[in-house]
Amino acid sequence: MSDEIKDYVYKLAADAEVAARQLATASTKQKNDALRAAATALRDRTKDILAANVKDIDKARNDGKNGAFLDRLMLDESRIAAVADAVESIAELPDPVGRSLATFDRPNGLKIERVAVPIGVIGMVFESRPNVGADAGALCLKSGNAVILRGGSESYHSTLEIVACMRAGLRAAGLPEGVIQVVDTTDRAAVRHLLKCSEHVDLIIPRGGKGLVKLVIDEAAVPTLQHLDGNCHTYVHRAANIEKAVSLIRNAKLRRTGVCGATESIVIDADIAQGLLPQLVSAMPDCEFRGDETAQSQDQRIVAASEDDWGTEYLDAILSVKVVKDIGEAITFISKHSSAHTDAIVTEDAAAAATFLNTIDSAVVMHNASTQFSDGGEFGMGAEIGIATGKIHARGPVGLEQLTTFKYKVMGDGQTRP
Repeated sequence: MSDEIKDYVYKLAADAEVAARQLATASTKQKNDALRAAATALRDRTKDILAANVKDIDKARNDGKNGAFLDRLMLDESRIAAVADAVESIAELPDPVGRSLATFDRPNGLKIERVAVPIGVIGMVFESRPNVGADAGALCLKSGNAVILRGGSESYHSTLEIVACMRAGLRAAGLPEGVIQVVDTTDRAAVRHLLKCSEHVDLIIPRGGKGLVKLVIDEAAVPTLQHLDGNCHTYVHRAANIEKAVSLIRNAKLRRTGVCGATESIVIDADIAQGLLPQLVSAMPDCEFRGDETAQSQDQRIVAASEDDWGTEYLDAILSVKVVKDIGEAITFISKHSSAHTDAIVTEDAAAAATFLNTIDSAVVMHNASTQFSDGGEFGMGAEIGIATGKIHARGPVGLEQLTTFKYKVMGDGQTRP
């Protein structure tokens, strides 16, 4: 059976490679027409997508998945409309392929140009959020890449319906359907074979929990662009506006607890802990607060945090609280426990904000803003394929430009090298 799955995955990858070469000659108009047609299909087939999503939700409930998981998995009419809007918005963005990144005129007469080109074939391995299929498909299409999608078994039916809409868009624009493919099996062996398919696949992007990312890191023979967990922090500096801090933290934690940009830990200067914490806990009655001894002494509703809490991405209505003496201790604490996704400071002190933004080595750093703005759509990218937390090739929200690489075009007139 494993050999059959390997053959199946390698056939998908070989077809994707052929499709990527064909896509390289497609016009911007063709790509945009495909995206608009896909958005129309998503809207027209909303009932089919919802029916498929009900199957996934029912299975997840039967498997005992928690509320945060179900929220990430759940689709409704408004969410499907938002997915369609995101796909359509990508058609309005500039085509990243063919951009001239730099030019050089050499003394020997050679003219050299660095030009943006697609990466090629991308394997996208993700878990429970079915909208990833549309976002990744649309971004890869517009950036000239073919993509092989392998969603988690929990989102199986929803992903199949969404990808069918994306492929309908390709057909309508006269583009090869192999540009967007889905691994149509829940067998985990398919993931391992995709990770080894270096002869056809150019990049693997994992988007999910620590278990998935560890599997990819340990087993991939293909280069990877890591999307790690979002253990995000909001640091409230002694010069913060308390009312602003309460509003920001409430949004950063509770707007959607199951997204990777949700704040999981707050760090507070001791000078303002007494004034802030009781207000904050009262403003977030549905959130469990787990704090150190100093935090607990400020409000009896705060329970004791364990050492594990500082490194936990809850994806739930739980928030850890660390009280520190100053910005130096805050930076040390955050640098130790952050997953390098997104970290924010709340302060009216411009110098303190600059110190934090320049020192914290995360993909996204923020001043007086909710960490839930760490999102490709909010950054004007239309959508994102993930938040890259590494430092090579791409970092932060991965949109169209980050899905290209470059090559050099060298134009001569008979020059030979002495």
